[in-house]
Amino acid sequence: MTMKPLLEVEDLETHFMTRSGLIKAVDGVSFHIGEGETLALVGESGSGKSVTALSVLRLVPDPPGKIVGGRIVLEGDDLTAMSQAKIEDVRGNRASMIFQEPLTALNPILSVRHQLTEAMLRHDMAPDRKAAHRTVLHMLKQVGIPDPEDRMTAYPHQLSGGMRQRVMIAMALLAEPRLLIADEPTTALDVTIQAQILELMRQMREATGAAVLMITHDLAVVAEMADRVAVMYAGRLVESAPVRTLFALPAHPYTLGLKRSTPNLATQRGQLAAIRGVVPTPTALRGIVGCRFADRCDWVTDQCREEEPELESIGEGQVVRCWHAQEVLDSQQTRSGVQ
Repeated sequence: MTMKPLLEVEDLETHFMTRSGLIKAVDGVSFHIGEGETLALVGESGSGKSVTALSVLRLVPDPPGKIVGGRIVLEGDDLTAMSQAKIEDVRGNRASMIFQEPLTALNPILSVRHQLTEAMLRHDMAPDRKAAHRTVLHMLKQVGIPDPEDRMTAYPHQLSGGMRQRVMIAMALLAEPRLLIADEPTTALDVTIQAQILELMRQMREATGAAVLMITHDLAVVAEMADRVAVMYAGRLVESAPVRTLFALPAHPYTLGLKRSTPNLATQRGQLAAIRGVVPTPTALRGIVGCRFADRCDWVTDQCREEEPELESIGEGQVVRCWHAQEVLDSQQTRSGVQ
């Protein structure tokens, strides 16, 4: 089913000027998310996922960071062309973000009640402070905060990490945004609360038709929540596919490595497979001419080291950046006995 794109990101370039030189944290990334759709953005730390998410809402600190190219279109409006005042009207209203570090995202000198009610009043989501208070109280109950009346008067440092994360989630969901960006939304939560939060996000998406951009390391969450998956490596998109396609037959060696390094109680025997090496540092990327994954890849050839592949379509909804994508697919089909 073809869904109308609610968010379109085209050739996004986000750079940082540092003492060691220019760093291309996001280097020509493109994707789209339809109404009511969830796109999971996955990859190791340092791949550029969080910078991509921050760029969408123009939250990259300038200086040292700057969006130097591309377009970010939300429901027909180019966010990169908006004034600061207009983009502030979008944040927390049409688009919200659940940040990875709630302790630094929440204001340490304001109570939970003040921060959440002010967010509602700022965007005219309640007629008065009493109505905002009632809505905030209801949302805190929804995200699983016990004794919400007492928690509303608390300050961020008085809450546990899990409680702060739930407050951040409540703030993001208050406006029923058209776009929800969730950066590791359930990292600090136990499995019971994690399931409740994921179900709440799913209900919000179904009720409002919102688009969800979810950033996570947890492939189990991806399998449960996502419709499509985009895999990032060293600032580039290396593969994108519908979630079932990507889990069944990933075409990029990096995606295959991520899949094989994930614990599976049903099939796991012995030691987990691991991807050798680490993501190259931003400064090391300047010396790479070919594929950025070459030094860690089992399929590497001279061509990989000399020329970077482009993203190419290899099937319905699946694109990959690899010279040896067909070999990667064939190796899995042979291993599983599929002809």
